[in-house]
Amino acid sequence: MLKVFLIEDSRLLQELLGGMLSELDGVEYTGCADGEADALRQLAESPVDLVIIDIELKQGSGIGVLEAIQNDSSHYGSPRKAVLTNYAHATMRQRCERFGMDAFFDKSMQINQLIDYVNDAAAQKPPLS
Repeated sequence: MLKVFLIEDSRLLQELLGGMLSELDGVEYTGCADGEADALRQLAESPVDLVIIDIELKQGSGIGVLEAIQNDSSHYGSPRKAVLTNYAHATMRQRCERFGMDAFFDKSMQINQLIDYVNDAAAQKPPLS
């Protein structure tokens, strides 16, 4: 199972994406956080395979989460990092790439592509021996 964690400040999107992720074969939706500190605490306690990260959060930012994961894999593991944001312009994409982002999606137009990305990641995850 591909363990997926969502970092998103919109309650509506938390519910929508959480429901969609929970229905995918081979995916275990492990929960969500709406701020940087809470997200990092949860990731340190329970590492995952894929993190979906919004840039603008209730506290802190998605950039801070990306940076922490990139700089401290002993603490957070080495999950794939997919950014889902309303700020889907080239400058933000480049900034996220500097912090090890693996995929970048525009919230307003690419939810289906994000779900395809998660499905592909789940299909590529090797089964436990």
